[in-house]
Amino acid sequence: MGSQKFRVPYSKTYLEFTLPGTMQASVIASQPVKPILDVPAAIRTALAHPTGTKPIRELAGSATTVCIVFTDITRACPDHLLVPPVLLELEQAGVRDEDITLLCGVGMHRPSTQAEKITKLGSRIVERYRVIDNEPQNPLVLADLGVMPGGMPVILHTAVLEADLVIATGIVEPHQYAGYSGGWKTVAIGAAGEKLIAYTHGPRFIDHPGTRLGRIEGNPFQEAVAQVARRANLRFIVNVVLDDDKQILRVMAGEPAQTFQELVPFARSIYEVNIPHQYDIAIGGVGFPKDTNLYQASRAASYLFFAPTAVVRPGGILIIPARCEEGAGYGVGEQRFLAAMRDAPNIQSIMENARRDGYPPGQQRAFVMAKVLEQARVIIVGSECPELVAACKMIPAATMEAALELARIELGPACKVLIVPHALLTLPVVCPVIPATQPDLQSTA
Repeated sequence: MGSQKFRVPYSKTYLEFTLPGTMQASVIASQPVKPILDVPAAIRTALAHPTGTKPIRELAGSATTVCIVFTDITRACPDHLLVPPVLLELEQAGVRDEDITLLCGVGMHRPSTQAEKITKLGSRIVERYRVIDNEPQNPLVLADLGVMPGGMPVILHTAVLEADLVIATGIVEPHQYAGYSGGWKTVAIGAAGEKLIAYTHGPRFIDHPGTRLGRIEGNPFQEAVAQVARRANLRFIVNVVLDDDKQILRVMAGEPAQTFQELVPFARSIYEVNIPHQYDIAIGGVGFPKDTNLYQASRAASYLFFAPTAVVRPGGILIIPARCEEGAGYGVGEQRFLAAMRDAPNIQSIMENARRDGYPPGQQRAFVMAKVLEQARVIIVGSECPELVAACKMIPAATMEAALELARIELGPACKVLIVPHALLTLPVVCPVIPATQPDLQSTA
């Protein structure tokens, strides 16, 4: 049998590799859709004709202060394209520059750097407006709105709660907990205090069968973020759907619930791809910016595992190329993930401790990865911190060839392999009967 050559994203470039001829490979990708050609015009149109509400310039007519919550550097949301026309709407409504705050919704991630703020917004906006980060552990900038029925503490940044008009950006794409991200989440999690993030990322939510990739209805996490954002008076969102190359396929603006509900079916039609069965091995590409640290890059493994049905069979192997130049990640949450993974004697103890004692925000990624590692092996390829990967109970491999050799020794030479070049966007759905409308999987034997 001949060799098979493939490539998957790795940092800002690609890793090319050859699959042994004894392995049978299938490659899946999001459905091809032509990107929007005139993006600025599409954004202007979305803002001029919003869904379910008035345009920003009318909403802002009676507003004294405005807060725009935008995504941090770990999200590929094109805020540099979305935010300037929003600011123009506010300017035309008569809102003064000094009455506008742009809040980077870092959640429990590390603070954004000045360079990252400029990347996200552009230097002119960073110089002209007040641009700040969420500070989830700083009581001086947080406000407590009390406890919702059911026990959820609503604690958010005061820049959001004190604003007369709250606007948010976001991407509608598959999400481990929310089913699909975007909508309410940028504010409800990105601008939240630590206690709120801890509550929504706790075992009660993550263990719930409704908290699944691709699931919106009956998803307790999605319901929680909607409750929080409504309390924060989020009135307007600008959300996009992107393709694998981060080009905009659709942009919508307007009332959060209606806008999100209209974008999700389109996102599903792009990202969800039927596969005929589970596989022995799945190779998931990540790429920049998600593969800068292990905390974010490990999402590829958990996305493939927590698809509606796990993509690999029990005992299967997930291979994730990731540079991980920031190690586990520098933020508080990332360091908690590292400590939980590194310090636990075994995978089972991570899950037992989490269910018994709970955990602080960030450590939920250790709980999620423990659930993955209980049934599958995870190999991280090409990381700059192999010792850290091993300490986190995953397997480091210098090259894809080395990873595949490990898999061959473990599972045998005749493995079925699923290659998902963009594992955080493409959501494989096990469906024994593939609809005729879906293109055939690219398969080689």
